Amino acid sequence: MVIPPPKRSRRCAASPRTAPTGMAQWSSTKVVTPSSSSVPTRMVFLLHGEDSFRTRLRLGELSAALLSGQSGAPTDLSTLAEPRLGSLIGVTRHDARTDSASAIMLSGQAQGLFDAVDEPRVVIVDNAEALKDLDLIGSFPREAALVLVSVERLAAGRSRRGQRLKAPNAPAANLLEAVEAAGGSVERIERLAPVEVPAWIAARARIHGVKLDGDAVAMLASAVGSDTERVEQEIQKLGAYANGATVTAEAVRTLVSGAIEADVFELTQAVVRKDARTAVATLERLIADGNAVQQILALLLWQFRVLLFASAMRSNADAERMAKAIRSSPYAIQRATAFARRVTRADVLRAYEAIYATDQVIKTGRAESDLAALELCVLDLCGVANADLRDMLLVEAPRR
Repeated sequence: MVIPPPKRSRRCAASPRTAPTGMAQWSSTKVVTPSSSSVPTRMVFLLHGEDSFRTRLRLGELSAALLSGQSGAPTDLSTLAEPRLGSLIGVTRHDARTDSASAIMLSGQAQGLFDAVDEPRVVIVDNAEALKDLDLIGSFPREAALVLVSVERLAAGRSRRGQRLKAPNAPAANLLEAVEAAGGSVERIERLAPVEVPAWIAARARIHGVKLDGDAVAMLASAVGSDTERVEQEIQKLGAYANGATVTAEAVRTLVSGAIEADVFELTQAVVRKDARTAVATLERLIADGNAVQQILALLLWQFRVLLFASAMRSNADAERMAKAIRSSPYAIQRATAFARRVTRADVLRAYEAIYATDQVIKTGRAESDLAALELCVLDLCGVANADLRDMLLVEAPRR
């Protein structure tokens, strides 16, 4: 007796056969759709930018969202606590500088001994700019998420530069192109702009339960700039010092290095406005805080140098290039931009001459005291008559 084989039921074209996978956990995640339909969309994310602390916050937020099956859309980073990625089950970390592409691929393929079949996996690759085998990105297992992290600004992909599209089978030229070709998501985390720093400081202080008054926030923003890593450290230090009390500007001035630069910037602002009263009051406060005359004079010269470069700034890229040229920070350049519009190159040259004359008068003993020479310099910069120290250089220095 011949037993006929069982008849196979015909599936509707609208309901193709699908094998069970772990993609159900990731179905709500939104990624960029690849330009070619032949390239499968994968759970690939690239986080890049020069703000290491905010990148770390975003990485923790994204990893937790992917593990819980959420979309992973970015939220307000200032409200997030610093992540502890080591405590998240299902996360594997690699360093592209030391780990091979095969080891990274294995982490995406491997299933833990006690993991559920459909348990999501997140593979994080730090220093992704050092990744040599870019084919790894397009062939990474679809049931796992690949998060590439680079704490530096990467060059734009070919499509973003408006260049001619490459051939379909041509290999990716860089990391961004490889992520875009795989249908991944690219997030660029910029440095905070100067106007955003005070609000960031206030939000981070609330996270740590530290009370800062308005002047303290302004002083801290001026002292540390857009360095969010340092903002975090200084807030915690100020909170420990205050021990529940409200942190004042005086406490910031005492505990935070660089606060003197904020005061000298305030002095420079008063000089640019020709506000002699405010300028002298600020100078007296700097002296009362124990700052040396030559130190104040050097910082005043540096501030006018920043003004000179800021007056020529046209974009954020200009700010970064100029900051490297004078060994400053992009924040200092951008902060001075508003006041740089009020000064001309001739004004900066005149300030250089006044500061140089003051330095020479102090060193040669032509003035009654170092402080008197500095006060005359500030009054001269404010446009007060008969305060020009350059005339004293024409007089023979006293013999000692």
